[in-house]
Amino acid sequence: MNSNDIAEYLSQHPHFFEEHAELLAQIKLTSPVMGRTISLQERQMEIVREKLKVMELRLSDLMRVAQDNDVITDRFQQWTRELLLARNDVDLPYILTRSLQEIFDLPHATLRLWNVAPDFTHTWFAAPTTEDVQLFAKGLRTPFCGANNDFEAAAWIESDQAVASIAMLPLRLSLDEACFGLLVLGSPDSARFTKDMATDFLSKIADTSSAALLCMIDA
Repeated sequence: MNSNDIAEYLSQHPHFFEEHAELLAQIKLTSPVMGRTISLQERQMEIVREKLKVMELRLSDLMRVAQDNDVITDRFQQWTRELLLARNDVDLPYILTRSLQEIFDLPHATLRLWNVAPDFTHTWFAAPTTEDVQLFAKGLRTPFCGANNDFEAAAWIESDQAVASIAMLPLRLSLDEACFGLLVLGSPDSARFTKDMATDFLSKIADTSSAALLCMIDA
């Protein structure tokens, strides 16, 4: 009989040690934690403690994520409130971008809209954009995040510092609707916006921005 046979026998006879309890005290194991020989009961306690530590770490991570989500939710609510408090449509793009910077601690935020209503053609956010930019925005199914590879939209940001990373959010009511603008977030920190970061929250910002700015588009 080899060790596999013994393991198989014990698995098929779970009451073996109840019938032979005296054997438990005789079984000795080497502890990877304490570095000495210990009893089976002591080894079982070590395993339980190790499992508890793993569970505590997972719980701590979940609590941290929940706290981070609470902060983000609160900031999103503050930003949305700023949009609702806007009294004039022409002020909305400035309020939208300024409050994004202040509430979310963003170095830079700007935007451009095309096909705006005649009342807004003279504004900074309706400045002419190239066909390439509009095609790029149209092709975005989700926000773009990554290094600034001399994107034309990055030039819309007025800053003495070079924009190292950028996020570009297409403005549209849905994927089936036409794109009518581009919201641009920039940072001198190359790690602020990366190609592997999640974009779920940025998509919510784009969706809310689109709904707020639609009133400025020529129907």
